[in-house]
Amino acid sequence: MATTVTLKGNAVALAGPEINVGDRAPEAVVVASDLSEKTIGGATGKTQVIITVPSLDTPVCEAETKKFNDILAGLDVDVTVVSMDLPFAEKRFCESFNIGNITVASDFRYRDMEKYGVLIAEGALKGILARAVFVVNGEGKVVYKQIVPEITEEPNYDDVLACLKSL
Repeated sequence: MATTVTLKGNAVALAGPEINVGDRAPEAVVVASDLSEKTIGGATGKTQVIITVPSLDTPVCEAETKKFNDILAGLDVDVTVVSMDLPFAEKRFCESFNIGNITVASDFRYRDMEKYGVLIAEGALKGILARAVFVVNGEGKVVYKQIVPEITEEPNYDDVLACLKSL
């Protein structure tokens, strides 16, 4: 059965396998704002925070990305915020809001984030990413997962920080 979230109270299904805590984080290739490719997931020897958002051009995604840029600064973690926005728009976003502590990347090229089960499969937002946070340890195991139940709401930042501090 597909995982579902809501968009303004209306249920929408997500495409892809359900990735859970304890599972191996699949490798996914995304495109950074400088057009370079970045592989996320898998065993890298470093803790990763993988954040998916529908679009940086919305107030909730903007606020979330800015907050993660601030609260995760100085931590020894590799943070990537992934959307379907084009790298050109992501670059303008990062420059406008001084986003420099995290990587902002796009899944437009390979649509690899479906491997994480966060691709919206139906409705008005079909084809873009749901709001989610995954923490992956250095060995490539998912140690934290948060699929935000309502797309228009922010994730629980305190839970993400608590997970990172426990590692």
